[in-house]
Amino acid sequence: MNEHLKLVRAFHESSNLPQAEHGNPKRLSDMDIILRQALLMDAGSKTLTALKAGDMVAILAGLAELAYYALGAIAMQGKDVIEEPVLWRHDGFVLSVMQLLSDKINRCSAGEVEHYSEVYCLCAHLAKNFINADFDKALRMLHKNNMARLNEGLKSRPEKLPKTPDLSECLFE
Repeated sequence: MNEHLKLVRAFHESSNLPQAEHGNPKRLSDMDIILRQALLMDAGSKTLTALKAGDMVAILAGLAELAYYALGAIAMQGKDVIEEPVLWRHDGFVLSVMQLLSDKINRCSAGEVEHYSEVYCLCAHLAKNFINADFDKALRMLHKNNMARLNEGLKSRPEKLPKTPDLSECLFE
């Protein structure tokens, strides 16, 4: 099982969020798909706003949140991440990043694991190859923050992650 997915599954378990047993897949309900799409779109909006501002730390935070939400949808279905190759190379234009992120998020409206996996894989790829950051460390820091904040009222609204921690130490430059 993907290591980042294990973290998200632990978060779901700790916060009593529904998830299928790993290896015993189930489909998402229409309402689950709608909620997951709203979460992805919100994190995508934050990422694109950070992209416009050129704020690398905020871009990384947005990518980490996007990946975390995508992994959450995979955990709910009891499946594993499908490692998808990312067909994007840095072309010098941020517009291509926006188009690719928007397209991948939009595809998740079908509720399929492969589309959520595409979002996760794209976030990892962009963190490493676009903003030169340690994606693994960023996602682990986000997870640690989420777990630490569970007792601070998050259980009443577990679908909404707490404020993202400062991920500046995850940037290589």
